[in-house]
Amino acid sequence: MQAKTNALSQGFIRCDDCGFLVKTGNHSLSCPRCNSHLHARHPHSLQRTSALLFSSFLLYIPANIFPIMTVNQFGAGDPHTIAGGIVELIDSGMIPIGLLVLVASILVPSSKLIGIGLLLLCTHFRWQINARRWTVMYRIIAFVGRWSMLDIFMISILVDLVNFGEVQIIAGPAATAFAAVVILTMFAAENFDPRLLWDNQKNL
Repeated sequence: MQAKTNALSQGFIRCDDCGFLVKTGNHSLSCPRCNSHLHARHPHSLQRTSALLFSSFLLYIPANIFPIMTVNQFGAGDPHTIAGGIVELIDSGMIPIGLLVLVASILVPSSKLIGIGLLLLCTHFRWQINARRWTVMYRIIAFVGRWSMLDIFMISILVDLVNFGEVQIIAGPAATAFAAVVILTMFAAENFDPRLLWDNQKNL
């Protein structure tokens, strides 16, 4: 199958803000339509994404080791990690909330960390993959990242909602590390340039 050329190989740069195609021979670093700065690929995309992802992995450890919440029932309770809090919520009969914590605090952050890591490995080692599918995976990660702040606010919401009953939930020190993980993974996804996935493919 004959390789297809891209806009860059034909002398064009696409503006990230307005999508306008600019001829590189014009020697202009600004988009003539929206006046934003032009660059063929996000500058230092892999380095920035790698640094943010590595920091996220490091912070994900204390986020899961230290207590993130304390569930007090009838005035008594012990601090719990994320996993322990899920078990405690389920044992307390709050199965839907426990499952919500499981999805928002473990499954979603873990999937984002693994997904961004795979995107970096694919780009760095120039894997010959189905770029279309991997681009879809990147879009899913970026879309989920926009809603990741729900993970942070979920505990606060739980504190407000559950404290009306006999069960009281108190946020723990791991909540700060977890919030940092969410924010850093959002920045990591934003700094990754998905066009790099297509640049490495020999046959499209």
